[in-house]
Amino acid sequence: MAQENVELLIPFESLIDCIEKLDVQEKIQLWELLDEEIALIEEDILEQNPIIQAEIQEARDAYKEGNYVTIDEYISKRRKSK
Repeated sequence: MAQENVELLIPFESLIDCIEKLDVQEKIQLWELLDEEIALIEEDILEQNPIIQAEIQEARDAYKEGNYVTIDEYISKRRKSK
């Protein structure tokens, strides 16, 4: 049997009313889902930003050239400077 998609238009106030009726565990589950969705949207927005794209490319180029410090090297230098 083929699946069908159904789009519902739910007024925002109705959505809020439904959320208020959820128990704590369901609210936490909803919060986690929304947090993941927002993170994906933010990531997409950042990746489309030309400044961010240039910075990512600059970092990749520096890495290819060996122009980086490992976390262990960084920690070692910080300890020595104290």
